[in-house]
Amino acid sequence: MTSAVRRLARVPAWFWLVLVVCASIVVRMALAGRIVSPWIMVDELIYSELAKSFAADGHFVIRGVPSSGYGFVYPIMIAPAFRAYSAVPAAYHAAKLINAVVMSLAAVPAYLLARRLLSPGLSLFAALLAVLIPSMLYTGMLMTENAFYPLFLVSVLLLVLTLERPTPLRQVLVLAACGLAFATRAQAVALFGGVVVAPVIFGWYERNLRGVLHRFALLYGLMVGGGALVLAWTVARGRSLSTLLGAYEVAAHKGYSISEVAHYALWHVAELDLYVGVVGFAALLAMWLSPRSTSQGARAFSAATLPIAVLLVVEVAAFASAQSFRIEERNDFYLAPFALIAMLGLASRADVVTSSRRVLVSAAVVAGALPVVLPFARFINTSAVSDTFALLPWWWWQDHGTDFHRLRFIALALGLAAGAAFVLIPRRFALVFPGLVGAYFVLTTFAAENGRHGIHTASVGSLWGGIRNRRPDWIDRAVRSDAHVSFLWHYNAGETRPLWNNEFFNRSVRDVLTVDGPDPADGGLAETPVHEGGDGTLVTATGRAPRADYAVSYVDIAGTPLARDPRIGLTLFRVRGPLVILTRVGGLYPNDTWGRRRVTYRRERCTGGHLDVRVGTDAQLFDAVQTLAVTSGGRTTSIRIAPAEQPTAHVRLEPRDGVCTVSFVARIVRVPAQVQKRGTDDRPLAAHYYAFDYRP
Repeated sequence: MTSAVRRLARVPAWFWLVLVVCASIVVRMALAGRIVSPWIMVDELIYSELAKSFAADGHFVIRGVPSSGYGFVYPIMIAPAFRAYSAVPAAYHAAKLINAVVMSLAAVPAYLLARRLLSPGLSLFAALLAVLIPSMLYTGMLMTENAFYPLFLVSVLLLVLTLERPTPLRQVLVLAACGLAFATRAQAVALFGGVVVAPVIFGWYERNLRGVLHRFALLYGLMVGGGALVLAWTVARGRSLSTLLGAYEVAAHKGYSISEVAHYALWHVAELDLYVGVVGFAALLAMWLSPRSTSQGARAFSAATLPIAVLLVVEVAAFASAQSFRIEERNDFYLAPFALIAMLGLASRADVVTSSRRVLVSAAVVAGALPVVLPFARFINTSAVSDTFALLPWWWWQDHGTDFHRLRFIALALGLAAGAAFVLIPRRFALVFPGLVGAYFVLTTFAAENGRHGIHTASVGSLWGGIRNRRPDWIDRAVRSDAHVSFLWHYNAGETRPLWNNEFFNRSVRDVLTVDGPDPADGGLAETPVHEGGDGTLVTATGRAPRADYAVSYVDIAGTPLARDPRIGLTLFRVRGPLVILTRVGGLYPNDTWGRRRVTYRRERCTGGHLDVRVGTDAQLFDAVQTLAVTSGGRTTSIRIAPAEQPTAHVRLEPRDGVCTVSFVARIVRVPAQVQKRGTDDRPLAAHYYAFDYRP
């Protein structure tokens, strides 16, 4: 051994662990900087609004309405960013820095968990892999995953320590950690189930079930007593137990099919197998299948991880089978460090993974064959971009000429090859597995972050679809950030990103008034439905005319224009009174920019001026130039729309009795069956109407 190697060997493990955490923070901040806008909506909007509210006055309020349905840990965690910076773009970057620090700290419990089984060097490798997983990309998003990942590992670590030596302090601490995790994400209820079952499994492993359970009397007593108190408190408030799930209360009222849950559980297990590179999953299976042949530390690890993994997968599968209908990798990637630690156990001199040939072969066959059950064609779609990173490299593969049917068999071949290597490669060469898996994580991260269907593209598209101004906080810059701006929203205007993104980046947007709402995809956020009275004045269902100091709207309202986002079509008005709509557009399809054959524009209190209308068609539907007849004041002109262009029609307005009216007439095109949305879009389409821009 050279002197340099000896000096490195004397460096304490904590130094290398700190180095891993710091390196992860730097890398994650560099990648998070490429996320230019929140794009997982409305989740990121909700947590940012909660953080803004808590930073301002210590309460959790969204759109002026108190909200207790979401976990409070993550909003508190990022609140300092919104306290330190009044400008939201700066606060957004600071919040992502907090994400990078907190999620990178998952390396610490991952290291300590691995140390129950492995040497310091291998444990450091486990810590490194734990922050190399593709799901670390969530540091670029304002999502609870950033807080839940380290808390989940801390909870599992405390459970393993408690199984090894169940002191009263450890039993209290493991329940406290699970409670903190539950206050972050309601899915942590699976951790409580794992805490209940793990001592039973460990007692069976140790062939001393009664003795082990006796030592856990305090833990079970605390759980029963705490559960009784929560039950009594909930009933006393006149609420059902399902309200404890907060925003996920609806999940308790869904009808679940056992067969569907089983299908989704199998698909989630298969996807998790792919996520950790097959070998890690095989090693974990081998630990679980033969726990009594391993060391006591490995038995405690197996007893803790097995019930937690099973309960978490079933919980996530049930949710997916009845609500999201996709593989929810972002709800189960927390299990990945279990497989990574087990995989490193192959290279350990300690008795971590069984050496039984039969068990190893069984685990390898199961892990190698699982990928073939994944219906790639069903789950590789736009929802995978936010939820299932491990499928994105396969989407890239499909983009380059391999159909989904063949992808399944390619996955099977690669899985079986990995399983064969797991069995055949001698243990002295086992470190090749974590090295290859680390490289696989890097490639998957690259595909998920920078690929054609990656999150960088998604964030850029989100910003482009919601805000086109150079400064995303353009509303706050026109008024004070502590001003009260009402956002008047027409859901039939199409894409909801302009509402969500402007609300995110501008503190002054305080409430939302909806003319054509509510939006079924807004997560139940508070809105004030309004409709037009006879003179264009907006009134609520109770007949009250809401007043506003400032308002943002697609359509012109009575007031003084202060700032505009012309390419989106939004204008900020100083109102200081009731909201009166001056313009109305008819003939557009609900929640869309497509128009019917005839579209009309009407403006009240009109004294003339000009109207600029940006229009377009669709190159997939139109193979020829579309002609649009525009009539204003008895005069008709025409505009030609090429399939891939978005020309602007300039119309002179002619008032009649204080009203200006413009009509647009175009020929109808039926959508070809091969490009119908979900096979049901048979609407007669004429042209897109992207923006109506009035100039006095």
